[in-house]
Amino acid sequence: MKNDQFVTGDIETFLHLALSEGWISSKREIVFLLEKFPQGCLTCRDGETPVAFVTTIKYDTSGWIGNLIVNERYRGRGIGFSLMQRVLAILNQAGAQTIWLTASRAGRPIYEKLGFYAIDSVYRWTGEGGLAMIEGRTRVPFDDIVPVDIAGWGDRRHSLLEAICSNGEVFADKYGFLAVQRLQSGTQLGPWANKGEGDAALLLDSVVAPARGKRTLFLDVPGRNVKAASLLGSRGFLMAGESTLMYRGAVPCYNPGKIYALASMGSMG
Repeated sequence: MKNDQFVTGDIETFLHLALSEGWISSKREIVFLLEKFPQGCLTCRDGETPVAFVTTIKYDTSGWIGNLIVNERYRGRGIGFSLMQRVLAILNQAGAQTIWLTASRAGRPIYEKLGFYAIDSVYRWTGEGGLAMIEGRTRVPFDDIVPVDIAGWGDRRHSLLEAICSNGEVFADKYGFLAVQRLQSGTQLGPWANKGEGDAALLLDSVVAPARGKRTLFLDVPGRNVKAASLLGSRGFLMAGESTLMYRGAVPCYNPGKIYALASMGSMG
């Protein structure tokens, strides 16, 4: 068994493992991570066969760990813990002062042993609907959304926002922005941020048209944003899962009241 670099030729194996766990993952997301921070994307191989993966991304002063997965037949051997130790060292060497991840109930004790602290819960919300304003919409200027994102996370996540603006649709009003990303399994809403000055419902209702039988909509929402929970519940969304948002290192300038949805299903923040 050896730790090695996660390369593009491993993506299909990773996606197969992720599907077996019920994860929502896309090839586009993994390609982004491999391009932007390849040294922090690792696999463990049994001979030439990858049996475990972890991905990371470094922003300005922070980093995210996501997609830690071990083939079920290889669990209980410390493989995941070993990969975590290595990527933590890589992120620290790259200058990440705060490192984030989302943890399952089973994974939380492992991450606590590695120095992570819980800061919030993250709830998966799902619904059904169409997109009311996608066609013919002018793209939002990139510089307009960066300050709103910084207000929630306390860091400049330039590469992430650039990728989302390039691959998805981003809508905005004077109070915030909402990104829409189409995946095979449905439509992801997020990142979604609001300055806290206006009504986030106005932006949501201008983009999403709830309707039965349409595409599945899903988003991950900070538990401490009670306004987001109330808004989604009033629009027919249902809570479908929970994880724990954790950090390690410097205490982040985290403002969940300005964060209505994360950028991805745990991989990038």
